[in-house]
Amino acid sequence: MTTTLARTGHAAVPPTVVHVVYRFDTGGLENGVVNLINHMPAQQYRHVVLSLTDVTNFRQRIQRDDVEFIALNKPPGHGIWLYPRLYRLFRQMKPVIVHTRNLAALEVAVPAWAAGVPVRIHGEHGRDMSDPDGTRRLYQWVRRIYRPFVNRYVALSKDLGRYLTERVGVPDRAVAQIYNGVDVQRFAPARAALPDKIAGCPFSPQAHWLVGTVGRMQDVKDQTNLAQAFVLALARRPALRERLRLVMVGDGPLLARVRATLAEAGVADLCWLPGERTDIPDIMRGLNAFVLPSRGEGISNTILEAMASGLPVVATDVGGNAELVSHGRTGEIVPAADPGALATSLLRLADNPTLAQTMGRAGRTEAERHFSLAAMVSGYQGLYDQQLRTARAK
Repeated sequence: MTTTLARTGHAAVPPTVVHVVYRFDTGGLENGVVNLINHMPAQQYRHVVLSLTDVTNFRQRIQRDDVEFIALNKPPGHGIWLYPRLYRLFRQMKPVIVHTRNLAALEVAVPAWAAGVPVRIHGEHGRDMSDPDGTRRLYQWVRRIYRPFVNRYVALSKDLGRYLTERVGVPDRAVAQIYNGVDVQRFAPARAALPDKIAGCPFSPQAHWLVGTVGRMQDVKDQTNLAQAFVLALARRPALRERLRLVMVGDGPLLARVRATLAEAGVADLCWLPGERTDIPDIMRGLNAFVLPSRGEGISNTILEAMASGLPVVATDVGGNAELVSHGRTGEIVPAADPGALATSLLRLADNPTLAQTMGRAGRTEAERHFSLAAMVSGYQGLYDQQLRTARAK
């Protein structure tokens, strides 16, 4: 077990919340933890990030200097052998809240309960890669086993809330629904015209119409769907080869397959796949449209970031995507795993830049009004406070 303890200058330490994740690395779930910690008032709670596997340099995104990071370096498989260590850890730290996230971290609710942690919260952030539609009975069964050890659930979308209540059997009263928030200052439209270029990108936002996506290249994100849709769009409208370009940012096991799909179709020179990047706000500002081609989602941070950046969004009809994107007003919702339908939406926006800009402006307004970081932080802080009051009253 490795532990990193940041400096603390506080004389009186606030009550501790332990955020449990499988791995603390680049990702939407982890980005939500970062935003929550960075924006929650420091005097309210002290935070510990506990990773069952490892903590990467992604921790540098946390701006507070009183946050502790713990990596347990757990190998694959059930972590019951870690229970004694976790029990001792919780008894030593005396957290008031342990907040697990997604199925891979849910088992930690057991040693937290055994150690007497008064509040155990579990968050459902999105679909597992091997269960994109939430139908696997094994995963439902596992969640039912751990149900007695959880005080309260957080579903990031209404879709995930229905999954907990209808398929897992969690009572409605035990489920809170809190949307992710987006930093509308960091993610914002270009102040004037589109930038002359995106750093490292061979295409010019001034000369080309750039459709892009951002995310880890893995099966559940289904970037091959977008690659195939791009190929179909150009086949249907060959004249668009002059200006339609594809930007796919991210790394992962699907990257080689996506590159092969584009190369076999003879369109690799019209695409930019730079791998993982840290300048996502700047890249967003250089795009004309954003696409999320996933097979499964919770509440997508990248959709919110694209909306805040003033982009029209084309997203598949999975998870909470349709809760974020208003079809026909801020973008379009298309069936999952349907490159033909996705290609039709790409052509509609590419053929009508004015419509795309109008949708993008409406999306920006939606992000500012309904998906702010302040609303998200307020939701979690209120939940923590309420659960703690209830526990202390017993």
